[in-house]
Amino acid sequence: MKEMSSKEVLISVVGAFIATLCATFFSRSILSAENLPMILASTGASAMLIFGVPHAKVSQPWNLIGGHLISALVGVTCARWIPNEVFASSISIPIAMYLMYRCHCVHPPGGATAVTAVIGGENIHALGYAFVIVPVFFNGIILLSIAMATATFREKNPFV
Repeated sequence: MKEMSSKEVLISVVGAFIATLCATFFSRSILSAENLPMILASTGASAMLIFGVPHAKVSQPWNLIGGHLISALVGVTCARWIPNEVFASSISIPIAMYLMYRCHCVHPPGGATAVTAVIGGENIHALGYAFVIVPVFFNGIILLSIAMATATFREKNPFV
């Protein structure tokens, strides 16, 4: 894995701040504050990976987006079809992991996304499969867009 220079670390830290701030604003505008910490737990973990270790396989765009989408779909499905919340959340992680492996998009924070779909409360459950798009997909796109911008800036800006 490629080491980052001090300049790259600084740009990544600023990028992570901007990305999580934007994702927090977006999530807060869609969901109630009651469920916001769980949504941002997986988003924050993703930010740590894609900004902190951007060259790692788990930090690549397909891993970020695919891993969260698969995990969200699995979590919502488990929440809908398995009445026991403990069992539903426990089975959502290995199913999501298996599907991420099969689709070549392992992204560990996806486990938190799957569990959030199950234990996220009434507002999350009310979203149903829309949870996959709002906020999961949109938060992933926010993180990815800012990560791509910071990557371009890290590599091409001679002044930093």
